[in-house]
Amino acid sequence: MIIQKNITQLKNLTINFGPQHPAAHGVLRLVLHIHGEIITKADSHIGLLHRGTEKLMETKNFLQNLPYFDRFDYVSMMSYEHTYCLTLEKLLNVYINKETSYIRIIFLELTRILNHLLAIGCHAMDLGAFTPFLWGFEEREKIFEFYERACGARMHSAFFRPGGISCNLTVGLLEDIFIFSKQFLIRLNELEELLTQNRIWKTRLTNIGVLSYKDALDWGASGVMLRGSGHLWDLRKTQPYEHYDSLNFIIPVGINGDSYDRYLIRMEEMRQSIAIILQCLDILQYTKFQQNIQNFKISPPLKSDIKVSMESLINHFKFYSESFTIPANETYVATEAPKGEFGIFLITDDTNKPYRCKIKAPGFNHLQMIDFLSRGHLVADIVTIIGTLDIVFGEIDR
Repeated sequence: MIIQKNITQLKNLTINFGPQHPAAHGVLRLVLHIHGEIITKADSHIGLLHRGTEKLMETKNFLQNLPYFDRFDYVSMMSYEHTYCLTLEKLLNVYINKETSYIRIIFLELTRILNHLLAIGCHAMDLGAFTPFLWGFEEREKIFEFYERACGARMHSAFFRPGGISCNLTVGLLEDIFIFSKQFLIRLNELEELLTQNRIWKTRLTNIGVLSYKDALDWGASGVMLRGSGHLWDLRKTQPYEHYDSLNFIIPVGINGDSYDRYLIRMEEMRQSIAIILQCLDILQYTKFQQNIQNFKISPPLKSDIKVSMESLINHFKFYSESFTIPANETYVATEAPKGEFGIFLITDDTNKPYRCKIKAPGFNHLQMIDFLSRGHLVADIVTIIGTLDIVFGEIDR
């Protein structure tokens, strides 16, 4: 009797992953080298979005360049334009008043929540859980309404301006943000009931994409990717800007450095953002404030003055057509954006346009780690790894 043995031979294959994957927004192509179902190499190809924004900024004046920063990360719009405003204010040696700073902080933390809701909602949807996506986007819609009530735009707001903010807040907006903040904590609890102890969710995230403390530093990780590896580093605490140093909040850190730790950190950061917002609202409750500085070299005249003063009308026209001039200088400013450290290196040459603007985008650094994080994992785990990186290609393929 002859017994035939079926011998399965594993071959090394090269397959395309993307660019149709929803987590990549259609602009990432991963070439995966696999042995069976095990990834041996992940080669990332970026493209299809490149606009040369940093070079374009050299042809526009300082004020016209502000909307570009909304487009770098179209999930965390105000966070990026805020960094640009801080950079110009540093070069101009301008300081805004406390009340305006607290208004900025409120919208910065709303933007952080906006970012994390999409990151967690889309991550869950990629792994098969559709309900968190719907619940998260319902809360995002409320924040978009606050954006619209503040400046008239739902996404690309251009709300922050050098020297302050673009316009006075509408009546009742802060009261509605307070109501939202109280209700949002209940929504977070409901979201955690769905995911945090869900055995499928934990199985898909635990020990996937592990980034050790040392590796996180070596790869230049920042934000949640760095704190997930156990490194207590948040620019709001370590290098405070605005008036974050006067507020009480906790910086959550991880233990294992895996995707599950990073999910938990994003959930806790949203809770801390609510705590920050409530503190700012409490401070603003007892103050009467003028939001913009009264320096018409870098801030436009009030519309009420334009109606009665020809000089104000002329200044208004010159401000929006010519912007302002900054003496020859250079500086680097970094802030704690929702995705990590976002920095701007700006060089001026005594004109009304940047001589050179170079941005340090957190997503660009994090995308470089995808090969390192995915080696040895199954093909199905690449979805988890892309989701936990929380990448948006406006800041990567810029």
